[in-house]
Amino acid sequence: MLTDFLISRGFYFFAGGWAQFAAAFGLAFLIMLLVGRPFVTFMRRWQKKGQPISENVPESHRKKAGTPTMGGALVVVSILVASVLFMPWHSKVAWIALASLMMFGLIGFADDYKKVTSQSKKASNGLSPKLRLILEGLCVIVLAYLINSTMPPYIPEYSLALPFGLILPLGLLYFVFAYFVICGSANATNITDGLDGMLAKLYMPVLLVLVVALYGATRIGFMDTVIFLPGASGLYAVLGAAFGAVLGFLWYNAKPAAIFMGDVGSLALGGFMGTVAMLLKSEIIMGVAAGMMVLILLSSFIQTVVFKITRRATGTGRRVFLRAPLHHHFEELGWGETKIVERFFVLSILFSGLALVLLKFA
Repeated sequence: MLTDFLISRGFYFFAGGWAQFAAAFGLAFLIMLLVGRPFVTFMRRWQKKGQPISENVPESHRKKAGTPTMGGALVVVSILVASVLFMPWHSKVAWIALASLMMFGLIGFADDYKKVTSQSKKASNGLSPKLRLILEGLCVIVLAYLINSTMPPYIPEYSLALPFGLILPLGLLYFVFAYFVICGSANATNITDGLDGMLAKLYMPVLLVLVVALYGATRIGFMDTVIFLPGASGLYAVLGAAFGAVLGFLWYNAKPAAIFMGDVGSLALGGFMGTVAMLLKSEIIMGVAAGMMVLILLSSFIQTVVFKITRRATGTGRRVFLRAPLHHHFEELGWGETKIVERFFVLSILFSGLALVLLKFA
């Protein structure tokens, strides 16, 4: 909106992707800083008791009781406002990325609202896992169809980009693949949001990789292994807004957190991340960059599967980790929350560095 207006008035500088990225980044970050404190105060008054602390977390988390949640709602609004103002309105890919953000944000909002109003301390006090997966699946069907429609004619329909420039047509399996990418991303970020400041710190290196992938996809010759996608340039403002909003949220979510992200933010950011990766044909690269989140998600999956199998076989369920997800395992080992977050952050940077290497040479 604002970009098109400025260009029409002769400010052609805003026609460039990096100008849109910087402007959206600055505005989203500014919204978070200026509105963040009143928003935290409002959520504390509205929620009164804050987010109920699950019974399935270490004892040290009990002191977090009373902290408001759903801070991700402001993150989503900041991204939407900054993106709409500075992205090209004709960009189909930008609207698809924002649609993903809103879809998964609404699912997360319903989950958070049920938790806050019920004040139940059970781990399953939000939407049922089955209902949430069904809702996420319906969103993915729509998003996968729209994502495929943005691909240029030289890319086969419903296909997967592999390393070294290989393209694999998937047909209807493309929707299954999209479910694993987008829902997997959403649930990985959701589970990662377990310690103060951790999701923001693990998410930003992945965003950086996606920004580099976007630059490679819109610049011929910059990366020979990246598919040229000229229409993807509309994502500059959207990724800039996401970067600014997440960084701004960290101002209030750093230990000790004044507010939690909540499912409204973690699911929205995860679904958004997976959708952008598919729009850029960089799903595998994104998976490598998000390696730390993947490990956290796998720890919960492994814990659940092993417990169920051993319980059926022996009558007594056995656990691989002291507690899942992975960050709770290290808490049980006696690691401090700050140490866990910082070390996971270091590993996230290393995973993202590996992803950049693959992006350039594979």
